[in-house]
Amino acid sequence: MIRACGVGVSYGSVHAVSDVSLTIAPGLTVLSGPSGSGKSTLLRVLSLVERPSAGEVFVRDTATSGLPWSDLRALRRKEIAVVFQNPADNLIAHLTVGENLRAAGATDLSLLDRLGLAGSSAWRIGALSGGQQQRLAFGCALARGASVVVADEPTSQLDVRSADLVLETLSSLPVPAVVASHDPRLVALADLCVPLAAS
Repeated sequence: MIRACGVGVSYGSVHAVSDVSLTIAPGLTVLSGPSGSGKSTLLRVLSLVERPSAGEVFVRDTATSGLPWSDLRALRRKEIAVVFQNPADNLIAHLTVGENLRAAGATDLSLLDRLGLAGSSAWRIGALSGGQQQRLAFGCALARGASVVVADEPTSQLDVRSADLVLETLSSLPVPAVVASHDPRLVALADLCVPLAAS
């Protein structure tokens, strides 16, 4: 689905990412490493938010480096759903749980049962814990019909119990997911772990 070949990202003399090649396969891919190792930068490149300085990113075998930004945005909207670090940033606060799912494209709300959120369709977003909000965010990504889900440190702002909800959701997503995280429990769940070293 997404393939990186020799990807590098430089900001002047600073090399944030150097010569990374990987394929986002079915299951969970975790980009791991300490702060400053380039996890978030590589995630932005894989999600077509940022262009690499070197190398190429392919989406369904389409090379993306030569595409205009408008085409990149269209490809990202169609294929890639991004779940942000802060749970509240992923949802529309004035809508209910069910309304958020419908706004994302859900035709029915049975997805809430799969997310462990049965009976919450009429709740306001503020009534959910951080972990429940992140679960709903992943549900909205699925409702959009995204082919790949991308998440940056999805457990970093959560307590242990809320993080557990997110781990359960990530382990059962029906589409490939790529996550940047230094959470050892997420690393342990990974089908593929890509360790990055601080430069």
